[in-house]
Amino acid sequence: MAHYVVRIARHAGIALLFVAAALAGTLSGLLFAASGDMPQVSSLDDYAPSTITRVYGVNGEVVGEFATQRRVVITYDQISPLLKQAIVSAEDQDFDSHLGLSIPRIVVTVIKDLVRGQRAGASTLTQQLARNLFLTNEKTLGRKVKEALLTIQIEKRYTKREIFTLYCNHIPWGHGTYGAEAASRLYFGKSAKDLTLEEAAMLAGIIQAPSRQSPYVSLERATRRRNYALQRMVEEGFITAARADQAKKSPVVTAGRPSAGGFAAFYLEEVRQHLEERYGAKRLYESGLAVYTTIDPSLQRAAEVAFDAGLRKVDKRRGFRKPARNIIVDGSDVERWTTERWKGPMTVGDVVPAIVLGASHAPRTAPAGSLLLRAGTLTVEVPKAGYAWTRKVKPDFLREGDLVQARLTKVDEATAFATADLEQDPVVEGALLAIDNATGQIRAMIGGSDFSRSKFNRSTQALRQMGSTFKPIVYTAAIDRGYTPTSIIVDAPVAFPAGPGQPLYSPQNYDRTFRGPVTLRYALEQSRNVPTVKLLDSIGPAVAIDYARRFGFTSKFQPYLSLGLGATEATLLEATSAYTAFPHQGIRMSPYQVLRVVDRQGNVLEENHPEPHDAIRADTAYVMTTLLQGVTTRGTAATAASLDWPIAGKTGTMDEYTDAWFIGFDPDITIGVWLGYDEKKSLGNGETGATAALPIWIEVMKSYLAKRGRENPPSFQAPGNIVFVSVDKSTGALSSGDDTITDAFIAGTQPEGAAARAAQP
Repeated sequence: MAHYVVRIARHAGIALLFVAAALAGTLSGLLFAASGDMPQVSSLDDYAPSTITRVYGVNGEVVGEFATQRRVVITYDQISPLLKQAIVSAEDQDFDSHLGLSIPRIVVTVIKDLVRGQRAGASTLTQQLARNLFLTNEKTLGRKVKEALLTIQIEKRYTKREIFTLYCNHIPWGHGTYGAEAASRLYFGKSAKDLTLEEAAMLAGIIQAPSRQSPYVSLERATRRRNYALQRMVEEGFITAARADQAKKSPVVTAGRPSAGGFAAFYLEEVRQHLEERYGAKRLYESGLAVYTTIDPSLQRAAEVAFDAGLRKVDKRRGFRKPARNIIVDGSDVERWTTERWKGPMTVGDVVPAIVLGASHAPRTAPAGSLLLRAGTLTVEVPKAGYAWTRKVKPDFLREGDLVQARLTKVDEATAFATADLEQDPVVEGALLAIDNATGQIRAMIGGSDFSRSKFNRSTQALRQMGSTFKPIVYTAAIDRGYTPTSIIVDAPVAFPAGPGQPLYSPQNYDRTFRGPVTLRYALEQSRNVPTVKLLDSIGPAVAIDYARRFGFTSKFQPYLSLGLGATEATLLEATSAYTAFPHQGIRMSPYQVLRVVDRQGNVLEENHPEPHDAIRADTAYVMTTLLQGVTTRGTAATAASLDWPIAGKTGTMDEYTDAWFIGFDPDITIGVWLGYDEKKSLGNGETGATAALPIWIEVMKSYLAKRGRENPPSFQAPGNIVFVSVDKSTGALSSGDDTITDAFIAGTQPEGAAARAAQP
């Protein structure tokens, strides 16, 4: 019996030797095959991954980013020690002692693979780095062998400190973000060196599965993983249990939500196009350029708020439009349907999507006639005053399940109750530009109501008829030819030949009346059409076109008398840039956005400076400025006088109210606003530049002045050859009576016998 046992044992041993030899041969074959096309680990000596191109505003604030992988490369010393402890605890507790591979973890993984039929993970930090740097995530034996070989090579060539730094610069952290620095800024708005314990544990927890465990995806899962990382830090001896318990009780506080690219979208797109054209897409998206621009973030934000509110007001005056979507009709439940917007914070002033609830959902305390909505977990009440603009007296004009918009006016998070006003997406379009007078730097730009809906930039690409905003060009040419603010023009019916076989051209005033003899100042302040056409006829359309070229207009203008009433087309950029010459003593600076571009080694690739153009004489520019001040004091833009600030500007309205303009300036900045539809049609009866565009301009200026401060207001500087004379406001005659204003004249053109004053009033 013992003989048979010995024989069986001998045969079993031989069999095991054969199996071991076969396994060794197979492993050798795999290693040989895998090593044949292995990446070169030495390439990490010159580690230069794809990094973020960042766009900065004039105050140093990051206003935009361009990247295929959002990454900022940092050094080991720029990583918080807490983050290292958290990552090592959660991902690889033996990181500082193993040689790249953890044999106990591999054994556990093999058992799970065989027993449970699953491919479990046992990756060390170095293995994760090797896989992310050189391999894919496919779960094959060949890939795992290559990963092991690469891991060993990385461990042999680099120190633990270097490996951890590479890891923290390369690993994905969700939402297109790579590396600890970019992740810290995304989730917490701070650098990786400044992370708190709770924040470091959160980032460490996200690594395992960013697509599922990001706090922007699931706050519950993110909190659970954070607490797991904290507990592992206790077990590894990095923190005390008491400190961990305290951290676990802390709420997760993030920096908001991943940017949807909404802020300054049109401005940034102009910058992106410039960079891609000059440096190419690969360099733009992967080389980590630093782009310093002219944008003023605070002014841009104020402009976006004012522009959106102004567009909505104009749009509402056109009436209520039936909602385009109903959740119930789509087959969804009003209690379960959700949208990405509801995952973020909803605060007072926000416009959010909301679902109309039926009468059965209304609380007993809801006032009669109120409209009830749901926005995420919020129950939203819209009182009658909140939908009065629809001209509906009962809330039954909406159906249960209709998807609408609501502007929150009050939010009580404790009771999950809010009040709101009903809104609707505007279909009217518009544009806004702000340009620094002294430099030409573009401080703010809006090219439309919604960049996600239309990328067409109406501030730089849309050619629109200027209406009365072109009149100052005509008046400038007239001042240069001897006209003065007190020159008399007869506002009376007139007809001009329009060419063979054409009816006579008979311009009309906006109000269809005629005022008889008026001063040039009055004609411009009140935007009288007939005097303007007569003025253009006297100097000649060709002269006005020549002046338009001096102001920077590039469109092909036709030499017709209707030119004086803005029948010609131009972009808002051209028009706003032209107006900057008035407060800047006749010098127009070319508008631009990019100050300089620097590569990640600190080399300056591009640097731009103000480019001046002599548009008109300084004395003419000053006289025109005083005339345009009258527009904002007594004329069509008189509501702007409420700003109590040195301002000037001009309204513009096209026939049938298709285009509404206002371009205005103070001594430092010029802001232009245009409203209209992409397809030329009326904005609505009475929607003039003063009614539609000017209110937006005023709101932007209020924000601008609030930030600037009203102490020591600037003034429009008069050249030395300007004299000031007291004249009758209506007739322009010398006067010292009650109806007197002080007018500016180029020396030698003032009324005869006037006692000229050289000091500015």
